Amino acid sequence: EILERAVAAVAYAKRYVEDVQFYAEDAGRTDNEYLARVVEAVIKAGATVINIPDTTGYCLPSEFGAKIKYLFDHVDGIDKVIIATHCHNDLGMATANTVSGIINGARQAEVTINGIGERAGNTALEEVVMTFRSHKELGIDTDINATRITGISRMVSSLMNMPVQPNKAIVGRNAFAHSSGIHQDGVLKNRESYEIIDPKDVGIDENSIVLTARSGRAALKHRLHVLGCELSSGELDKAYEAFLQLADRKKEINDDDVLMIAGQHRKASSRIKLDFLQVTSGIKVHSVASVGLDIAGEKFEACASGNGPVDAALSAIKNIIHRKMLLKEFLIQAINKGSNDVGKVHMTVEHEGVSYYGFSANTDIVAASAEAFIDAINKFVR
Repeated sequence: EILERAVAAVAYAKRYVEDVQFYAEDAGRTDNEYLARVVEAVIKAGATVINIPDTTGYCLPSEFGAKIKYLFDHVDGIDKVIIATHCHNDLGMATANTVSGIINGARQAEVTINGIGERAGNTALEEVVMTFRSHKELGIDTDINATRITGISRMVSSLMNMPVQPNKAIVGRNAFAHSSGIHQDGVLKNRESYEIIDPKDVGIDENSIVLTARSGRAALKHRLHVLGCELSSGELDKAYEAFLQLADRKKEINDDDVLMIAGQHRKASSRIKLDFLQVTSGIKVHSVASVGLDIAGEKFEACASGNGPVDAALSAIKNIIHRKMLLKEFLIQAINKGSNDVGKVHMTVEHEGVSYYGFSANTDIVAASAEAFIDAINKFVR
């Protein structure tokens, strides 16, 4: 009866459209011989795409790959259609099953951004794309522009209000983060030591060297270099000793901590300093900011309105610093208990194709945002 209904459904659809896809629901748990009979029948009825779903996420990768291969070996006319996969992640094997299916002949994969989907989710697009991009010996590529992956991942996460787990492959914020001293030293010497994917290939500017108590001298030296601070060998040794003492008390060391350790007080020695900031904001009114900057001892003032107090403050600063700047990333770090309500702001500002990082901490989040913006600007304005 199912065979008859499958054929009738495909024949009916074929009266109206040329391209007909047939889904063999729960094919993952279906006997291969019976599945082959159904597939052969719907191909004869006119189906052009045959989808083999692992609806319950039950299959092992070897089992799912063998199922696809069995169809290619036992179904007449299968060379005339496209075999597709649709795998669920109930046992955490959706990507592995999809990859196995493609290796065994499937040429269409149904996937989702970030692996979102019913129950435990579906196959993650980014994982399949980068698996084949990393294993060039397989001779398979999706031709997808992978540099858009990270941006699209964040957009989907934001629009659906579904945070991506930090350790998620490819798009998790820790996917390219290194905290082990040995790993950090290896990555700094040769990225491929501990990274099979260049972060830039998926739209991330660089790998993340996270400074913790497990970090070595190489990681501290690298962060100091990024911050524009070069130390002699002896100075680095002293700085590293102080770094380890602080790292024992703090889970993660930020840029201001590093500069303090090195005896560099960035704000005091910066060319551009925030002299004053006044912001007016409210409901159903435009936010307006007045900013005063001290640039190498000379005073400048400007006003601007914006979509909220932070936007107004940054716009006022832009009215003084006449450079083409693009705010690429703006992050307010979560405040931990006992931090005296200090808000930490991280920014990435692009100028002439180069990204510069700014950081500040303040009890006033608008002031912290303005200071972080100025911190980034100080790195390219001389």
